[in-house]
Amino acid sequence: MPRDNLNELTAFLAVARERSFTRAAAQLGVSQSALSHTLRALEERLGVRLLTRTTRSVSPTEAGERLVRSIGPRLDEIESELAALSALREKPAGTIRITAGEHSADTVLWPAIARLLPDYPDIRIEIIVDYGLTDIVAERYDAGVRLGEQVARDMIAVRIGPDMRMAVVGAPAYFATRPKPRTPQDLTAHNCINLRLPTYGGLYAWEFEKAGRELKVRVEGQLVFNTVGLRMNAVLAGLGLAYLPQDQVKEHLADGRLVRVLADWCPPFPGYHLYYPSRRQATPAFSLLVDALRYRG
Repeated sequence: MPRDNLNELTAFLAVARERSFTRAAAQLGVSQSALSHTLRALEERLGVRLLTRTTRSVSPTEAGERLVRSIGPRLDEIESELAALSALREKPAGTIRITAGEHSADTVLWPAIARLLPDYPDIRIEIIVDYGLTDIVAERYDAGVRLGEQVARDMIAVRIGPDMRMAVVGAPAYFATRPKPRTPQDLTAHNCINLRLPTYGGLYAWEFEKAGRELKVRVEGQLVFNTVGLRMNAVLAGLGLAYLPQDQVKEHLADGRLVRVLADWCPPFPGYHLYYPSRRQATPAFSLLVDALRYRG
């Protein structure tokens, strides 16, 4: 294949996946005008329009989608094999892209990365916080972090954290004027601090289980956030009840700043796992990261 053809296909794939000339140009290290010229040349040579352009967006046409499906996996495989050649270098190198939730990024990924990177200056790691069940293959991530029960069966999963528990907590000032809930259903009478999932836009339903009985309660309250930190600030201020990972509130429970309720309805569940496609060619950099994250508790 002539080199120009390969460059054009690579440029097209970047625009089609990013749905943006601006982001694709930044990714490829070229100007937007040069990228637009390259795409027009490809469309003229093929005699078919591959992209639909408006003033606000860009998206693949039917022919463009077909080309993405056919060449995308092949170019990804070439890129992966080239990256694997870094094994011949004295030190591992390359970029690793990971999608994870905010809590796992803070409590599991960050500590391991902080230990790893100083010894490997040629490794670059990009973490995108996302609450949705992202298709890591389609979005070109090297790996994702999710709870064990959420990992697809066709993925390789590596346990990177202990079992987890959730906790319903409130400040003593909040309970000074309200009775403590005895069952999850009692939460409907309380001012609860909600979490809006950025990916889907909906409010997260609090999940409970006891003696094999599972419940999901859709709570209401004055506050809605999409980060752990803001929910923590609100519950410490006595503005409502919050549903948070136990490890993030244990210090506040120990010093009396928070009070836990419904503990018997919050059993342990499988913790975080790193997952990635079984067909993925592991680079030395990726193998190092997996080993650094592997849970040995």
